[in-house]
Amino acid sequence: MRLNQYIAHNTQYSRREADRLIQEGRISINKEIIKNFSLDITDQKVYLDGKKIKNKNDYEVIVYNKPKGEIVSKSDDRGRSIIYDTLPKRFKNFTYIGRLDYASEGLLLLTDNPKIATLLMESKLERTYILKLSGKINTSVCEAMENGLTLENAQAGAHKNNKIDKMDFAPFIAYNIIKNDKYSKIKVTINEGQNRELRRFFAHFKLEVLDLKRVSFGFVSLNNLPSKKVRFLTHQEYNKLREFLNQSSI
Repeated sequence: MRLNQYIAHNTQYSRREADRLIQEGRISINKEIIKNFSLDITDQKVYLDGKKIKNKNDYEVIVYNKPKGEIVSKSDDRGRSIIYDTLPKRFKNFTYIGRLDYASEGLLLLTDNPKIATLLMESKLERTYILKLSGKINTSVCEAMENGLTLENAQAGAHKNNKIDKMDFAPFIAYNIIKNDKYSKIKVTINEGQNRELRRFFAHFKLEVLDLKRVSFGFVSLNNLPSKKVRFLTHQEYNKLREFLNQSSI
């Protein structure tokens, strides 16, 4: 973790304020003033005005911008690329929170605390996606997004080896049709994470999901994080996470 990230992560200061503290010479390691914002902090003891900064959390959560063509898994029997091939080695034991399938991209959260991973994965936190579809979005699709949908056979859009047949789709939290043409574009927000849920939902209406990108999960947004890159949660995001965990009595 970079020095300015470490300060923001473990104090009340924002990243910008942490930069100012470093610039002013108020940060030291082993009695040496440090002015390198990007110094990598592993197990060093960091001091602010001579007082040791204590680790606020016994857990870490990161954001990874998963590209298409990577499997969210610890291994793949077909030899395909997995997320841990790209992630820095220090995150090899982190647990992913939910999944994005092979052809999907975007925000993926990972943590070194399995209990937190389970709580976030099973939560009703909103997930927002941007999709490109192979056709027009008609009234029937809109009604199903607004009212929910039950399918006795939800195999369309599923992986060929998946055995789930019946699926209930709750009403979408929100949707915004960006483009409605031969190829349509839509932004949707849901609060579930069922297996290939959006691909199955739109496949029922003969709409193939050509592109799927998750842009937010609860209080965490992808923003401008480049593909295949990692970042830690911001100071504000950690505060929101702590609120969530407190409500979950962890």
